[in-house]
Amino acid sequence: MGRVADKIALVTGAASGLGAETARRLAAEGAFVMLTDRDPAVADVAAAIGDRADSALHDVTSEDDWAAAVAQTTARFGQLSILVNNAGIAGGNLDLLTHSLDDWRRILSINLDGVFLGLRHCGPVMAARGGGSVINLSSILGKVGLPGAAAYCASKGGVLLLTKAAALEWAPLNIRVNSVHPGFIDTPMVAGALHASENGNEMRDMLIAAHPLGRFGVPLEIADAVVFLASDESSFMTGAELVVDGGYTAR
Repeated sequence: MGRVADKIALVTGAASGLGAETARRLAAEGAFVMLTDRDPAVADVAAAIGDRADSALHDVTSEDDWAAAVAQTTARFGQLSILVNNAGIAGGNLDLLTHSLDDWRRILSINLDGVFLGLRHCGPVMAARGGGSVINLSSILGKVGLPGAAAYCASKGGVLLLTKAAALEWAPLNIRVNSVHPGFIDTPMVAGALHASENGNEMRDMLIAAHPLGRFGVPLEIADAVVFLASDESSFMTGAELVVDGGYTAR
């Protein structure tokens, strides 16, 4: 039996990158997984996983979509015991002197409001079944700053403290809530941000050099951290920050 055998997981932003790899790892360790995303390609990822997976189109900023995703998960698998709030966007390089309110709200609505809505809609289902595990994907940029990423940093810092508040509030309900803080990971989101930069190759070299291990991480390394937090191996952890960053924040 796997480390999360027969647990039921909902993973947002699962069409690619960290979400897709997390869904694959959870299923490989015995979970049944609902993969959600705005991108219809999420159905292909779920189909490749097999019978232990299903998918739903899902905008994490929409309350109606959250209600539908949770209802589809419980109808398909009977309950919900793991929530992985993974969906997020980078937002691009935005200088505060010219940063628009629309861009600010767009980034926070996905990266922070989406996590709140996940807690709000999944929490009652988990409480009714006697507990569960929530893993919120924050970032090293929820712990340290980066020029040109004010909204992203604010959103991920918000996820960190929202996680801690939820952990304290839900401990009596036997719902553990933890955050994962990846360094720069070789995903389509990071690749897209570098491609959009005027000096993408130079920026890539600079970012790699900022990681003492001398490389970007790979999605599997984050997915394994999520599986650990979803499993009973982390049963005495709640409100914790699991940093997986190649040493970026150790300096």
